[in-house]
Amino acid sequence: MKTKTFLLLAVLASQFAVPAQTASNQQSPTASAFFPFCIDWHDAKKRSFEQQAQMLKELGYPGVGHIWLDKIEERLATLDAVGLRLFQITTTVDIAPGKAPYDAARFKEVLALIKDRRVQFCLIFKGAPPSDTSADSHAVEILREMSDLAKDSGAQLLLYPHQKNWIERVEDSIRVADKVDRPNVGVMFNLCHWLRVDPSRDYRPLLMGALPRLWAVSINGADDRDEEPSWKRYIQPLDQGSFDVGTLLKTLNEIGYHGPIGLQCYGIGGDAREHLARSLMKWRDLSRQLEGAR
Repeated sequence: MKTKTFLLLAVLASQFAVPAQTASNQQSPTASAFFPFCIDWHDAKKRSFEQQAQMLKELGYPGVGHIWLDKIEERLATLDAVGLRLFQITTTVDIAPGKAPYDAARFKEVLALIKDRRVQFCLIFKGAPPSDTSADSHAVEILREMSDLAKDSGAQLLLYPHQKNWIERVEDSIRVADKVDRPNVGVMFNLCHWLRVDPSRDYRPLLMGALPRLWAVSINGADDRDEEPSWKRYIQPLDQGSFDVGTLLKTLNEIGYHGPIGLQCYGIGGDAREHLARSLMKWRDLSRQLEGAR
């Protein structure tokens, strides 16, 4: 039974692995689509969705991630107009007792909008202390309900580890996803949050343990260590920072991960076009290095 479940999850995950050649001038030996998210909040140019889509098209990105459930209609229209894809939607789930965990009406509307687009919902959990296992049973009920709602849309639900939230560590996301035990509920590895909460810096066994439910990864430039509470050193353009992102990508390739890879851009100021261009150039450099090592 476990073997059959593993194979089913692997097949479902492969449906979201989009070849990087989606953008003609973007190449990756891992066949992972590489897209940015959180690109609009700190953009000095304050670009509209239409301007963002045009910028991403010109730079060579295949699409983008969207934050929260509002304005999905506008985001889809502007991406469709230039032939780009919406990869992910980030939203919150409140597991506090007596609270409405999510806006069910809006969630259903969005599911109808993204039907058959292979969108991933990145779920950030609040309402309980970080890693508190006593909240598992209530959260599992909520996630199974969301899973049922999302089933016909073809979307995936990812448990997004986020510092100071209930799902704070990758281990939390694995534990809960296994309890939910639904084919459209998986986990995500976020480099910046992992750096903040896990001092070991030993990600390989963690990534291995996340398979086959590891369906998305986010990366960015970062320093190896930062004791300050801000994200300035843990979220940088991909071409900056002392952390060895190349070895992380090599490890993902070795363990057979070929799902989407998001570029975390939260808090990066200045003109978004400038740092997005630099990060894409670094991604191509890292991809060539991986190709040369094969």
